[in-house]
Amino acid sequence: MSTGTIWRATVVVPALAVPAFEDALAEEALASSCFERPDSRHWSVEVLFEAPANRLELQSELLTRLARAAAGLELPAPRLSLARLPDRDWVSASQRALPPVRAGRFFIHGAHDRGRAPSGALALEVDAGRAFGNGRHETTNGCLLTLDHLAKTRRFHRPLDLGCGAGVLALAMARLWRVPVVASDIDPWAVAVARANCRKNHLHPWVRPVLADGFAGQCLSTSAPYDLIMANILARPLQRLAPAIAAHLAPGGRVVLSGLLANQEAQVRAAYRAQGLCLVHRRRLGGWVTLELAVPAR
Repeated sequence: MSTGTIWRATVVVPALAVPAFEDALAEEALASSCFERPDSRHWSVEVLFEAPANRLELQSELLTRLARAAAGLELPAPRLSLARLPDRDWVSASQRALPPVRAGRFFIHGAHDRGRAPSGALALEVDAGRAFGNGRHETTNGCLLTLDHLAKTRRFHRPLDLGCGAGVLALAMARLWRVPVVASDIDPWAVAVARANCRKNHLHPWVRPVLADGFAGQCLSTSAPYDLIMANILARPLQRLAPAIAAHLAPGGRVVLSGLLANQEAQVRAAYRAQGLCLVHRRRLGGWVTLELAVPAR
């Protein structure tokens, strides 16, 4: 239980902007959670901090983060509500309020739901911390559903989780096939969180989290070609990475892309079509799209 002053920061944001604003607030946070509003178009993002009792100092820092995130999305900065909480184990209370996520056979849960997976489920305990990806967002959920679908007809031997965040997709692939999985991210903190989650799930012998910017790292090139590349990032980086992803894909391999909005699908698909990759399957959850691509058989 924390002994410092606990603050709760709350913002109400458009549904599609939740990941950006949650990431902006969650740096050095104790816990974070998101809740859909009654109008279904907006979500409440709540983040808990342990900080000095100086309200103005914390408020100024959080307003700066929100303004930066809003500018990147070309949205007005959301109104910040900041409240000092009474002495209580708010971290545990927040965790208990987060239900596990079901995505096909996958059961993604926190430590508070350990041992509660249904029979036959593939359980993964994931602490996202400051790294994106605990299975709750439509992008990660769409990737997990696509993985579950792929695994029913095919076994992959050399998969890559590009932009792994907390590592949930790499963990899912290792749990499915018990094969070596490379998990890369540009953020050192995400790599550290992914590594911790691998050990927590006893999958560290299979998953290798590495720090890399795209395919620039030697470790990604030496492990290629990959027969499955998962990339749950954002539309613009997905477009930029299209030539490199195609170049590192094994013949007959599959590419799964997510992190793009429905109105960004056309330009992302065009970038991969230019590399010879065509759509195999499309999954839409909310306003987000997950694409499965492959080189057409001759």
